[in-house]
Amino acid sequence: MFAGTGSDVGKSILAAAFCRIFLQDGYHPAPFKAQNMALNSYVTPEGLEIGRAQAVQAEAAGIACHTDMNPILLKPQSDHTSQVVLNGRPVGNQNAYDYFRKEGREELRQHVHAAFDRLSTRYNPIVLEGAGSISELNLRDSDLVNMPMARYAGADVILVGDIDRGGVFASVYGSIALQEPDDRQRIKGIIINKFRGDLRLFDEGRRMLEDICGVPVLGVIPYYKDIHIEEEDSVSLARKSMQAEKGRVNVAVIMLQHISNFTDFDTLEQDPRVHLFYTNNVEDIAKADIIILPGTKSTLHDLYELRRNGAAQAIVRAHREGASVLGICGGYQIMGMEVCDPLHTEGTIERLPGLGLLPTQTVISGEKRTRQVSFNDGMHGYEIHMGQTRPYGDAVPSPLVRMDDGREEGYLVDQRCMGTYIHGILDNSRFVDYLLEPFAEKMSKGNTPFNYEAYKEEQYELLAAHVRAHVDMEKLYKIVADE
Repeated sequence: MFAGTGSDVGKSILAAAFCRIFLQDGYHPAPFKAQNMALNSYVTPEGLEIGRAQAVQAEAAGIACHTDMNPILLKPQSDHTSQVVLNGRPVGNQNAYDYFRKEGREELRQHVHAAFDRLSTRYNPIVLEGAGSISELNLRDSDLVNMPMARYAGADVILVGDIDRGGVFASVYGSIALQEPDDRQRIKGIIINKFRGDLRLFDEGRRMLEDICGVPVLGVIPYYKDIHIEEEDSVSLARKSMQAEKGRVNVAVIMLQHISNFTDFDTLEQDPRVHLFYTNNVEDIAKADIIILPGTKSTLHDLYELRRNGAAQAIVRAHREGASVLGICGGYQIMGMEVCDPLHTEGTIERLPGLGLLPTQTVISGEKRTRQVSFNDGMHGYEIHMGQTRPYGDAVPSPLVRMDDGREEGYLVDQRCMGTYIHGILDNSRFVDYLLEPFAEKMSKGNTPFNYEAYKEEQYELLAAHVRAHVDMEKLYKIVADE
């Protein structure tokens, strides 16, 4: 198990790295995270929902993702409430206080343990990931993810500390010291992550950390910028450059407050023909050639915010002046004439006018559709949405794509205005070419279409090589062998 001194220390990326390393070394690994909290989710081949990080780790391990890899997914709907997805299916909404109470936890624990047991009969080793910090004492009795899960799985724990944020000695030592004696013995190694500068400067620090903790430091991993692995959290999106560039098509993804599935744009971000940035600033929107409205966990709330902050008007104005607009999932709903929520599925707002770019109406429903899809002879994606979108009034259907099962999906006004429920549609080079075609004159000569599948494989290999080079693999394998 890769457990952390806190959130965002690099557990997910390290778990992905070791999934690939174990695969390279001839094993048949699989990832497991008992409970994940994220808006960025993915659909399994069976049409069920899991956290995106476990889907990425499964890809690194060379296997199809499955709900047993992430039996509980919490999708925040507000500061206090989350949708609870159990074994891939939503089972209702709960506020944080009710969810983390001790009552009812044993039933969830049984589901988690059963998922792990099923997974461990098919794969070896299981690469477990903890959540947040392992030393949240007030949540110890209700914890499903960290040391209680390690105990059940019989897993050795590697503690990951982030030196980039500072205080790594205190966070590592404190995380170990605060464990119960049996759990403290389970922590067999430390990895210091995100080191900047000359590694030799930490040689003495490494020895000191081993002395005070009584646990070996297995590696000090340098910070990297040139390896791209899909991220689960949206924290870093706003830092991506907003400066328009010549010789490339400038694509603005609207930064919604409840943005979800932002990995939809990873392919475009790496495409040499494209400069992609995230914004809700009206001046930045005006500079875009293509504007994308992404998915959201709260369509009506984000639509209200777009109207309040002036971004809605800026998007409509930019389209009128020649920019293309594409809506995906919640963004597709926002582009229509109106969005209705008669059952208050999302909250108290029952109806809002949309941007009016598509002649469609969306009615939010309580039933979630999750499935992988194929369309237009060889393209692929997946759906995760609540609600149905239909032509508004006497508008006629004008589907964007045709599914392989004959169903028509999305709405196409023209090549510069369209919407779809399909996540991952931008991972298909034919669709990206179609989207960029109106701006062919802006692209520098020599910029060619981008093979994202090959690129992702290359990145997993680079990540594995980077981690392998800075971790004592002999010592780590000895820890595993001595279980």
